[in-house]
Amino acid sequence: MHLDEYQQYDAMGLAELIRCREVSREEVLEAALTAIEKLNPSLNALVRTRYERARQESQKLPTDTLFGGVPTLSKDLLMGLAGEPLAFGSASLSLWCPKEDALLIQRARAAGLVIVGQTATPELGLMGITEPKAYPHPQNPWRAGYSPGGSSGGAASAVAGGIVPMALAGDGGGSIRIPASYCGLFGFKPSRGRVPLAPAHGEVWQGAVIEHAVTRSVRDSAALLEHTNGMAASGPYPVLKETGYVAALSVQSPPLRIAFSLGEPLSRGLGTTLSCEVRLAVEKAATALAAMGHEVEWCDPPVDGEALADSYLTLYLGHLAADLTWVSQQTGVPVHKLDIEPSTRAIGRLGTKLSARDYELAKRYWHMAAEQMSRFHQRYDVLIMPVAADSAPKIGELYPSVARERMMGLLAIPGLPSLALKAGMLKRLAVDALSRTPYTQLANLTGQPAMSVPMHVAANGLPVGVQVVGRLGEDKQLLQLAAAMEQNETWQHFSPQQAFRAQAG
Repeated sequence: MHLDEYQQYDAMGLAELIRCREVSREEVLEAALTAIEKLNPSLNALVRTRYERARQESQKLPTDTLFGGVPTLSKDLLMGLAGEPLAFGSASLSLWCPKEDALLIQRARAAGLVIVGQTATPELGLMGITEPKAYPHPQNPWRAGYSPGGSSGGAASAVAGGIVPMALAGDGGGSIRIPASYCGLFGFKPSRGRVPLAPAHGEVWQGAVIEHAVTRSVRDSAALLEHTNGMAASGPYPVLKETGYVAALSVQSPPLRIAFSLGEPLSRGLGTTLSCEVRLAVEKAATALAAMGHEVEWCDPPVDGEALADSYLTLYLGHLAADLTWVSQQTGVPVHKLDIEPSTRAIGRLGTKLSARDYELAKRYWHMAAEQMSRFHQRYDVLIMPVAADSAPKIGELYPSVARERMMGLLAIPGLPSLALKAGMLKRLAVDALSRTPYTQLANLTGQPAMSVPMHVAANGLPVGVQVVGRLGEDKQLLQLAAAMEQNETWQHFSPQQAFRAQAG
């Protein structure tokens, strides 16, 4: 199977070729490995490969699995493979290996996917860009020198670049939707608890984190969720396994009441500048959905964006402090000697100075936001708004500067982290971390399903996604709407060859 032929199909398309014996699973796997060898040196999407293990696992697959041997990639964060490195994008964990497969990995394999490698992520998944100091930085296949976003940046780069048709990914504050938007892909974040994080985790970031994938088609995303959803026996949320995600795609979406917003309440106070291209993308989506028979009106989400950002970052700091303690326990290296990035160390120090009271108050705001959105959805079925304020940034544009890292280094001085928090460091971090992407954290805090759909290509040649947020638990309705939008002419049907021409130009 030639590489250009392999790149024409989504995962379900490749599975159909295998099922009909037009190609063998071995041919498809070797095409993927060829793609890695040819493309990854310039894309830097993968941090490690597992060719021989993938070949062995492919040979042992039953013949009746859904994906039938289609290659995929896992992320170098949270979802580990037994006895294989899982570095979380950090030099501090470069030699660490989990003892057992994550349940998501087990279910993906049971569905017939073959994992051929692991994709790049920022250190500990902390940023909306993927520029870890321990690994090469993945490139956006649409244009060299531009970021694919984060924290699932390597996954998006690999899928958009034609290495695999779909890749496992995770989303704790937009980490599936932001890369999908920047790379012209479909990125779906399921409802809280829909996909288990066991056995290593019950919940991550108080339930803000959910695992799934970035894909080239809606049907691939739905088919994967069909086989990976449902709580673990030790899961903190009573979310039972469901079926019908794929079947929902073939049912016509009923007329919905749809709210459109440019997300101003979420960006207030963060210095966000919404580009005209993102505004155009949202307006295009509104026009297309109205033409499809849905009732459309402009209405902002009823939340306090500044309080939301403060709440999100308070728990972000607290969890990072705990994560660094965990890394120390796993490696036997004291926290102050861990080989981590200056910004990671500085944020961790701030986290150690949070009081339990502040942490709990921050978490309580999550419920307030969820209650506000629950009432909002009594009137509207879905909410449409931006994923990010602009198309993909240049690599290095959003990473902390050397001067900022030196300033953060001052937090090693005893007493200064507490003073920094009192002096408003949390506000400064909010502006730095969220000013370009203030629109995605809401769905993580409320637990709602949300997705990025590829609706526009900007004048600079880079794609722009539009975010769609649904009611908590109504993942099928959101996927059903996505399938209908995918048939509309405004949907940007992606081709890897087009991306490489854009890069070359």
